[in-house]
Amino acid sequence: MQKLTFVLFFMFCSVLGFSQIRLEKNPPPNSNSDSLSVKKNDIKAGNAKKERRKESLLGKLTKGENEDKKAKIQDYQIISHKNDTTFVDTTLTIQKDYKFNYLRKDNFGLIPFSNLGQTYNSLTYNFQTTNILPLFGARARHFNYMEIEDIYYYRVPTPLSELFYKTAFEQGQLADSFFTINTSPRFNFSIAYKGMRSLGQYQHILTSTGNFRFTTNYKTKNKRYQMRAHIVMQDLLNEENGGLREVDIENFESGAEDFLDRAIFDPNFEDAENILRGKRFHLDHSYNIFNKVIKKALPKTLNDSTSTYKLSVNHVISLEDKSYQFDQSRQNSIFGEGFSTSNLRDRVTLEQLYNKLEVNYFNNALGDFTVNVNNTHYNYGYNKLIVLTDQTITNRLKGNISGAGGKYRKYYRGFNLQGEVGVNLVGDFTGNFIQGEASYNINKDIFAKVQINHNSKAPNFNTLLYQSDYQNYNWQNNFSNIETQQLAFQIKYKQYVNLLVDYSNISNYVYFKQSENNISEQAENNTTQQTIQPFQNNSAINYLKVKLENEIKVGKFALNNTVLYQNVKDDNNVLNVPELTTRNTLYFSSHLFKKAMYLQTGVTLNYFTKYFMNGYNPVLAEFFVQNEREFGEFPRLDFFLNAKIRQTRIYFKAEHFNSAFTGYNYYSAPNYPYRDFAIRFGLVWNFFL
Repeated sequence: MQKLTFVLFFMFCSVLGFSQIRLEKNPPPNSNSDSLSVKKNDIKAGNAKKERRKESLLGKLTKGENEDKKAKIQDYQIISHKNDTTFVDTTLTIQKDYKFNYLRKDNFGLIPFSNLGQTYNSLTYNFQTTNILPLFGARARHFNYMEIEDIYYYRVPTPLSELFYKTAFEQGQLADSFFTINTSPRFNFSIAYKGMRSLGQYQHILTSTGNFRFTTNYKTKNKRYQMRAHIVMQDLLNEENGGLREVDIENFESGAEDFLDRAIFDPNFEDAENILRGKRFHLDHSYNIFNKVIKKALPKTLNDSTSTYKLSVNHVISLEDKSYQFDQSRQNSIFGEGFSTSNLRDRVTLEQLYNKLEVNYFNNALGDFTVNVNNTHYNYGYNKLIVLTDQTITNRLKGNISGAGGKYRKYYRGFNLQGEVGVNLVGDFTGNFIQGEASYNINKDIFAKVQINHNSKAPNFNTLLYQSDYQNYNWQNNFSNIETQQLAFQIKYKQYVNLLVDYSNISNYVYFKQSENNISEQAENNTTQQTIQPFQNNSAINYLKVKLENEIKVGKFALNNTVLYQNVKDDNNVLNVPELTTRNTLYFSSHLFKKAMYLQTGVTLNYFTKYFMNGYNPVLAEFFVQNEREFGEFPRLDFFLNAKIRQTRIYFKAEHFNSAFTGYNYYSAPNYPYRDFAIRFGLVWNFFL
């Protein structure tokens, strides 16, 4: 019913869009640069007149007036939840190739599982966060879960559509359809749906996901009130097979011809699946109490000065419901004993209502100040109690958390200074964060930035409370807050060098690992089991990352490089990452057929050194630490041929074409092989109506 409603609404929007007068557009340039980013928060007085002219043009174009006017690509604006604005980018670049995937973002530092829509194993981590509340859990299912920061708003002079399509593995496909329109210069809405279904090459790993999004934004004619809202509904289903059995590992790694058909393998089980569902209703609106521009006349020898004062009130309310469910037809000894032998089902829910009220004051001499108070009501848990021999597992973690925070921003003598703080004042979960940033354009070619972050937050809900039909997957913990301190530095010189250095110190790190009692039982009984439980690290972790990005161009050829070095000092080996991860792309770009087509073709190498790769547990939908076998040191070579014709980008890729001659030792996680050689293609098509 949800999909049918979307189709009918999309058809209505399309008819409405075609009813408008079509307008000519300036074709976007074929460049190798990303779309420009323009800050729109606090428009200065000098830009106000220009902004009014732009809105006037937008109104005339939307109403079909002044047909000799041409809508420019820069007028098709994309607005983030932080109110930063970019515009639609139809160019073909190597960065677009990196983002042409299931997540639709650059997935450097992630290695996907064999089937599209499954999870990703992490080759690197980022501990920078301003979140001070526990997360839901089932983090392996969240890579394609769209959070508030993943939702964008739009402002367009004419209706805009985008179609994304890419082939999947065996049976299925990935498609993402998007439509947006301004019904007036001040009111916009957009609707989109990303759907995917893929059978996969191994038995019982079918995936089926859907992400529905609806957004709207509005502002009054005098611009004193403005509103942004979105509705997101998501369901992410994965069939689970537990990976290859231990007896089949040798058959896979030997490359035996009989087993090149991956459907021949018998996985650990073929009767389980898990699904993450979520729906969110989000509203962010504000009202300008006053916005004054005062000009002060100075002596003729000096320029007149302009003072800007702005006071506004902002309110954010967000309601989100999540549920995670694991189903299995029969108890499997891999996960130990069950309370029942058939029809096992684990289901957990989280209801969360967030309210924030903030006051913003801007003065171009003093800076931009924001203070806020907020409240979060949470209700996490199950519908039953679990009574064990020595413990009773409760069913709910429920309560209210009240907090406060503030932000400050100031441009001072070329420096962009920003700071933000937040603290939980009342409630069962304590937490706080401090974030500071200073950036500076040394000259037109060199940019530098330094960041400092501190965060203290409770571990995720599923580490504090979990219930399962498997007896060993029931716990209730009282862990200390995870404490993180981070210092980061960035320097960028044109497109030649982008260097990022990040140092983090993590205390009380919480992770999943196989319990020691279970390891002893396996040794005695010569069995393979996965009894995974959460633990808290009792020593500090020091984590250093150095990432270098650069591109070297010679004529129509280019070499794009991303190299990541990581070093972890950890007495207990609970944060495992490869020391070196690299992605290198050698490609050729050129116009063809009197510039009717723009072509890019080349080869991409992905590689990381051996390390103790995390294992995957399908009951929890979580990754866990293992220190028994190292994985890595297998190159992945992809050949690609991409083309742009008008507003259409066409992508063709031969993925992992070296799999047959560099050895079958490639894994995404222990017992979960990486993808074999596959040919895939797709396109992204923009329609400017």
